[in-house]
Amino acid sequence: MSRLWPEGIDKMHIHTVVVIGSGFGGQCAAKALLARGIDDLVILERRPFLGGTWKQNRYPGAAVDVQSPLYSIASEPFEWSRMFAEREELERYTQHVLESNGLPQRTHADTDVQKIQWVGDHWLITTSRGNYAAQFVVNASGPLSTPVVPPFPGRDSFRGKQFHTNDWDTEYDHSGKRVAIVGSGASAAQIVPTIQPDVETLHVFQRTPHWVMPRHDYEFTPLQRKLMMIEPIRRLVRAGLYWSLETRILAFKYWPAALKAVGQRSAVKHLAAQVPDADLRAKLTPDYILGCKRIIVSNKLYPALAQPNVTLHDKGDGISEITETGILTTSGERVDVDLLVWSTGYDATDGVISYPVIGRDGTVLSDVWSPYPRAYLGTTIPKFPNLFVVTGPNTGIGHTSAIFLIEAQMEYIWRAVESVRSVGASAIEVTESAERVYTDKIHHEMEGTVWKIGGCNSWYQSKSGHVVAMFPGFSFTFRRWAKRFKPQDHQLHHSSTEAITKDEISA
Repeated sequence: MSRLWPEGIDKMHIHTVVVIGSGFGGQCAAKALLARGIDDLVILERRPFLGGTWKQNRYPGAAVDVQSPLYSIASEPFEWSRMFAEREELERYTQHVLESNGLPQRTHADTDVQKIQWVGDHWLITTSRGNYAAQFVVNASGPLSTPVVPPFPGRDSFRGKQFHTNDWDTEYDHSGKRVAIVGSGASAAQIVPTIQPDVETLHVFQRTPHWVMPRHDYEFTPLQRKLMMIEPIRRLVRAGLYWSLETRILAFKYWPAALKAVGQRSAVKHLAAQVPDADLRAKLTPDYILGCKRIIVSNKLYPALAQPNVTLHDKGDGISEITETGILTTSGERVDVDLLVWSTGYDATDGVISYPVIGRDGTVLSDVWSPYPRAYLGTTIPKFPNLFVVTGPNTGIGHTSAIFLIEAQMEYIWRAVESVRSVGASAIEVTESAERVYTDKIHHEMEGTVWKIGGCNSWYQSKSGHVVAMFPGFSFTFRRWAKRFKPQDHQLHHSSTEAITKDEISA
């Protein structure tokens, strides 16, 4: 087979697999493929360190909101210290997974992917540190990896310190400072009670309130920790947690009214018990059904917001502009601060993949994903052969561990790769009709869910209004679909003997 490479790019080794991202998605992908004998595998990580979310997010109070024994890779046991692990422990677990599978030796850090392009029978990957080629690409960059900061007027004029929660400056001492946190979602809910005792004043700018439920956390005793490392017991604990959480989808999908009648009652009780001030309670009471937005699990947020050095600004007193010294609110108040924290989320729907992707026949992924991202099993897209997206469109899960669905995706990815290798083909591609049928089914199933009819606007939705972050069903249903590989939904390509010329490589 002859190949011509784009001008200025030397002929290079074509790896079997390149994985983009070294978080849990990348770890699961690499682990699964290595275990099945694919040794020519490289991981590209844009940051100078490995590990993804729990290495990157170093903001005060960072912790998981799914029980630790379940929020972990099924084949990677760990002696968890508490039910809801904090960031430091999750970082240790991440490092354990990396090292136990030999992944640091396969990872090229400080390598930012700038573009990938299909060039005949493989992917050409352009990065900040040179070019790579791969037969298969697994994008595991993650949906919560591209921070968003709203373009408020005057943002660049602020003379104090400012950063996004995703890039928390651990060298900055916030003690005794005047602080403003813009946003009130999951990250802010962990930061606020952690820094509140240390700061002089804390202003929290809330666009819409979230429902908050009690956090049933506790430390495991030394005996419990040892027992949960015994495989049958570990499996039993995981199964118990899994099924206790899986039942929630019944309300999220089939009976949103039950969420309002039953689940919401518990949240209202929690709010009333922790916030005695009626005016503050009113500001903190959502006007949508529980579950429409991400549910916050916390015992500390409400008491912190009720402290005298904290001011909660709601939508009636939002941000008009950023000034040199702080914030000018829509009510005309000037809020002078030393630190601005942007807890304003991520481009988790329309920006699932942050770099340009150019597939077969010059097809541009951003065009295909207009008006909304879509993929077969949330994993693969027509005209993009041998490309797999971990935590792609409609693979988010609001009621259980995200790692469960990631591991399910690995079942499909391996079967797709094996179908290519078993017959000596060069590529596999899902058909347009199969993807269309799958996507139509997903959005039909979405219609009655709380994410669609719950009465809120959330990051689960794309700009088009489609809910593209969540999977509208049981997690075991997704796993069953992923395991049942359907050859009729795919087409195989065989290696081309034609040269790939410079004119065929898009700019």
